[in-house]
Amino acid sequence: MNIKKLLVDFVTTFAVTLVVCAIVTFLYSFIVHGAGTIDWETSFRFAIIFGIILTWIKVREQKENKK
Repeated sequence: MNIKKLLVDFVTTFAVTLVVCAIVTFLYSFIVHGAGTIDWETSFRFAIIFGIILTWIKVREQKENKK
């Protein structure tokens, strides 16, 4: 797998996770606390973690399928 494909997979996973986490934290804050704020720290943390882990898993699966 080349670096360009790896970076595209990471950025895609990162962006989707960031948007979903931002929406979830906003809705949780709005429903539970009555204040519609987004927890950016948590959103970025989850996006980075899921971006790395899911990209790594995808690379490993592709290597196993080649064998």
